[in-house]
Amino acid sequence: MTCLMSASFTAVRSFHNKKPAEENTARRPTGDFPVKRGLVLLFLLGAAFLAQLAGALFPAPVLFLAGSAGGLLLELYILRRRPYLVAALGRLRFDVTTRQLLRDALIVVGLVRLPGIDPLEEQPLALALLAGYFLHFCCQAISLLIRRRRTLPFVTRNIDASALRLSAAPPRLLARQPSRRLLYFALPATAGLMASALTTDGLWGLLGVGLTLLLHLGGILRLAAWLRPGAQPVNEQQALEWLDRWLAEYRPTVAMYFSGGAASAYQANMWLGTLSELEARPLIVLRERFMVQKIDATDVPIVCIPKVAHLMRLEHSSLKMMLHPANSGKTSQVLRIPSIKHAFINHGESDKLSSCNPYAKAYDEVWVAGRAARDRYRLADIGVDDRDVVEVGRPQLAPIRPYAGPPASDGPVTVLYAPTWEGWTDDPGNTSVILAGENIVRALLADPKVRLLYKPHPMTGSVDPRAARADERIQQMIAEANARRSGPRPGPEAAAELARRTAELDELTSTAFRPSADEMERMLLQSTPRGDREAAVAAATAAWEEAYWASFPDWEHLVITGPRPALYACFNRSDLLISDVSSVVSDWLASEKPYAVANTSGLAEEEFRAGLPTVRAATILTPDAAGVPALLESVRDPSRDTMARARTELKTHLLGPADPPSIVRFDQAVAALCAKADRRRELMALRTDDAPAPRVAAEATEAAEAGQESDPSDSENSLTT
Repeated sequence: MTCLMSASFTAVRSFHNKKPAEENTARRPTGDFPVKRGLVLLFLLGAAFLAQLAGALFPAPVLFLAGSAGGLLLELYILRRRPYLVAALGRLRFDVTTRQLLRDALIVVGLVRLPGIDPLEEQPLALALLAGYFLHFCCQAISLLIRRRRTLPFVTRNIDASALRLSAAPPRLLARQPSRRLLYFALPATAGLMASALTTDGLWGLLGVGLTLLLHLGGILRLAAWLRPGAQPVNEQQALEWLDRWLAEYRPTVAMYFSGGAASAYQANMWLGTLSELEARPLIVLRERFMVQKIDATDVPIVCIPKVAHLMRLEHSSLKMMLHPANSGKTSQVLRIPSIKHAFINHGESDKLSSCNPYAKAYDEVWVAGRAARDRYRLADIGVDDRDVVEVGRPQLAPIRPYAGPPASDGPVTVLYAPTWEGWTDDPGNTSVILAGENIVRALLADPKVRLLYKPHPMTGSVDPRAARADERIQQMIAEANARRSGPRPGPEAAAELARRTAELDELTSTAFRPSADEMERMLLQSTPRGDREAAVAAATAAWEEAYWASFPDWEHLVITGPRPALYACFNRSDLLISDVSSVVSDWLASEKPYAVANTSGLAEEEFRAGLPTVRAATILTPDAAGVPALLESVRDPSRDTMARARTELKTHLLGPADPPSIVRFDQAVAALCAKADRRRELMALRTDDAPAPRVAAEATEAAEAGQESDPSDSENSLTT
């Protein structure tokens, strides 16, 4: 038991420190206290098993019952409230089934050792208990079969897929929660056996085990309803044939391809509005099943194709090009389709190395916002041909309102501190949170006429624990500063309005699924959308944002960590941005408002400005944040703002000209790349024509043997050349 506890400590600690898998939604402990509390629970669970064993062997009925009942109650608590412990013990192969089997085996030992129970009653109890486990595994086998048959080779959204014979899912307890099913169904048996040990009457045990058998049988019969021929969905081949037919009917021309973890879904979501505005027929192609529900509300059809072999079927579709907002390992798989042109559009531009990744040369074209990004690729010399770089602007920036002058003299200066995350490297200049974040926030909170909006990157702390701890301290500082402030607050009607707007927006942007819903049931519920949903979502979002800001007093600092309000909504409420070298700075420049960048790279200010174009119009802050007071004064008094003209010039350099609008240039780039795809298909059709190809090859061979050159005016010879 000591070895088990030691291994459990290691498992819990490693599970706590391990970077969470994006698809896993199980709650994990945060901080040392939950880990210690988990270890206490593991110790109590081990003590319960020891008490049960000691009470059965000596025998000691009171100790035996206390260990049995205590262990069962602890098991139920851990299963419902501490799922990370369940996962940690599962990694040690000491899962719920093993623990329940051990618990029941010790109860049987106790029945044999405790006096007063007829041995003739013990045998049927043990056999009935074994029968219960047999039925449990039968139920599990049936549930696995149903889950396998209900898992289609793809997942859709915003598509009418009723022809696939979709249906509602079985109850979650029966289909996807074997541990809970075993524990819940075994409760009567365990309780009956303990009652028999207490009263020395085997009837209680028989009644409890009999009820457990009935529960398992009922579960099996309930699941069998999904095995009826009429309840079966189509098989894999039929599903793929349906997908081919749907693609032929819808005839998509442009697809956005995305693969990544759940925390990176924002990289695709920022392009949804642009995609829906295109004149082409858009499609969203995903690779991870969980990502289907991470994509925000949109009317654009979504199809998730996890397997590469199935993805290759897109080669025979009408798709002409794909847009790629991010690089991933799975991107290389779709790049193998020769009939589709590929454009890298990125999810944001900055001066970081990630904005000129050598992977970009794998695409047919690289679409950037303005001249700065073109120069960045040229100077990086990573193999991207300048002719393949297309300036399209940033169509997502349309909602950002332009600079309308300094804040009112009697009002606060609203400062948005939006640091980026630490990235995958150890570069201290990636995020200011670790080295400068607390100093920046402390300096801002020291000014009584400042209102701080703190919106950290959603992945802050996912790589470096120091960033997570600094983020927690910053949020604590803001909470303490709010406690020291006072002033009039909005009435209860403001909170009620926000609740009403939230409910309206949630109804439009999410689908309420019952707990038992699986992929197939969600596909059934998320079929063809209304044609006007996106406009309704935009109106509801605007109304929600107004209600959100109105629900807080204008003197209160805010910590904004969720997806709402969005970053651009925070832009429109702020007079000043403080950030890092990231795409946030480039996007902010659309407003031409003052901004500052924290220099935690260790470079001198002159070198920092010279090497990073996005900071050339910024106020540079050192890690001690000593320049914050002067920065605030320049925001209040435009005569002290020496960077206004530089911001205007840098905006054009980074984001391109304002005319024609970015969405127009983006749509023109789509049309041009689609035309290239059409020309390539026509060329390939000529090259693969069965009739002329052998003749052309023969003529070329004869010309070569005769030492003659092919006539360049001959179109067929030109094609083969």
